[in-house]
Amino acid sequence: MSWVGRTTALVAAVMVSAVACTAGSSSDGEESGSCEYRILYQDRTYRDVANVEFVVGDKLGKATKPPCGDTGGQDVSEVSGTTETVYEVDGISPKVAIAVGDTPGEAKFVAAYSGTKLPPEVKKLTDGS
Repeated sequence: MSWVGRTTALVAAVMVSAVACTAGSSSDGEESGSCEYRILYQDRTYRDVANVEFVVGDKLGKATKPPCGDTGGQDVSEVSGTTETVYEVDGISPKVAIAVGDTPGEAKFVAAYSGTKLPPEVKKLTDGS
């Protein structure tokens, strides 16, 4: 095989590997196999939102952080999620956003939304509008 043929074969193999490792979409719009930070609480899925100024409120209970789908060949159904403590976010309904962490000081802001558009209540906390 020529140098060009070997290079083409190598590029094709790398692309196939990359596609195989990329998460696919499931029927409910959630990424299957994705390792994005997600929290399951009261039948809603919350996702991490960066650069949010928020105040942690009262403790609400527990939520589940599902296992990462990129388990290196291990069946995700065999891997259990972790339990996280959930707190209110002052001024926002828990149906829209919550804070999650071991303590209020370590809590991370997560919001329930689909697609790329943040709920207006959350958008106010990210850019002040």
